[in-house]
Amino acid sequence: MNNPTRMVSKTQLNEMGLFDAKVPRYTSYPTAPHFNPAISEGNFRNWIKAVPENGQISLYIHVPFCRRLCWFCACRTQGTTKDAPVRAYLQVLKAELAMLKDILPTGVTFSRLHWGGGTPTLMAPDLMTELAEVIADIAPFAPDYEFSVEIDPNEIDEARLDALAAAGMNRASIGVQDFDDQIQQTIGRIQSYEITRDAITMIRERGVNSLNADILFGLPHQTNARITESVQKLLALAPDRVALYGYAHVPWMAKRQQMIPSDVLPTPQERLALFETARKLFTWDGYEEIGIDHFATKEDGLTKALKAGKLRRNFQGYTDDPSNVLIGMGASSISRFPQGYAQNAPATSAHTKAIGEGRFSTAKGHAFSSEDKLRSRLIEMLMCDFAIDADEILANFAITPETLQEMFAAANRDFQGLLKVSETGLRVPADMQQLTRLIARNFDAYDLSKAGHSSAI
Repeated sequence: MNNPTRMVSKTQLNEMGLFDAKVPRYTSYPTAPHFNPAISEGNFRNWIKAVPENGQISLYIHVPFCRRLCWFCACRTQGTTKDAPVRAYLQVLKAELAMLKDILPTGVTFSRLHWGGGTPTLMAPDLMTELAEVIADIAPFAPDYEFSVEIDPNEIDEARLDALAAAGMNRASIGVQDFDDQIQQTIGRIQSYEITRDAITMIRERGVNSLNADILFGLPHQTNARITESVQKLLALAPDRVALYGYAHVPWMAKRQQMIPSDVLPTPQERLALFETARKLFTWDGYEEIGIDHFATKEDGLTKALKAGKLRRNFQGYTDDPSNVLIGMGASSISRFPQGYAQNAPATSAHTKAIGEGRFSTAKGHAFSSEDKLRSRLIEMLMCDFAIDADEILANFAITPETLQEMFAAANRDFQGLLKVSETGLRVPADMQQLTRLIARNFDAYDLSKAGHSSAI
């Protein structure tokens, strides 16, 4: 979305489905609704054992607990006001990590470590240190590692930040959503600007200078004036990376979203205006646009990866992670290997039972076919670069130039012939980049009617 001039009209955007289509976010291919129970613990173990010795992997730790459940959130979480369930879960995580250590090939290092949830910062400092020590005993960090933690400003203090900094955290991720009081009341997420500012100050005082922030558009009662004020407050905190996500209202999937009245949600056309308002503010402040919904400073790793043609996309969104293996630990975590995806049991009880019996809780997944790998890369290139490089595809996949051009032509027909297609590849013009998820859908061979996806804008 690098060109502020809009040549494609809202009428054309509507005709091409932007305002009424439901499409995946394409953080994976195939998407999670197409995972199946044919992928078992045996697959998971074999794929871990196949990691090259002395290679790099990423590790994701899922902590599914929150002190309070925000109504807007569709993540797999559970509320707790006591520490006992968290401490019990940590023992399960430790046992799971010990099983991983037993089968992980020698010499492996961690290129990325991410603690997510839920609210990982609800852990007491001693639990954080204990978890970090168990992970460090499995493998060391790679020289250019990144250890990031999702931090709730309402659930953090000096002692916990000390524990995280001592463990090697060098990137923090803060959820903002919106600073407007009425919006916060409506989505069940009370978090003032002052609390957020103070948390960020404490983070930076510990030498953690890399900061991610998430903000949402499409929230109830959100207007252009309100999102302008929230973005300007966020800019005052100077994050070096921002995710501008569209709020996905899926109350049939996330029951807590039924607390949010649908009649105060912006229309699709208003959602587009909200996105454009925020987008302009970030770019005016010098942030580079990264893919469909991220912004980063010129010095940030995402910006460097984009310019080097190495930007990738996974379950955490856009990434500069060089590893092609992501192992997820904890209930509901998803792992990605060159061979396919494996997802742990979503329910904490089922996950705990499996680990207690000495087995990983792999419940479902997907083994890649050669066609999956081709289509996955086509979609990733669109989502990251707004373009498909024909030479790269032809060099790495068993597809003829004629067949690839036919795929391009079919996609172009569905978008009024406005995509840029040539022998060198396919490119999405700047004024059509809001349609990227819809364009990516044309390269998706799976039945999208099986799942309720989020709005295309």
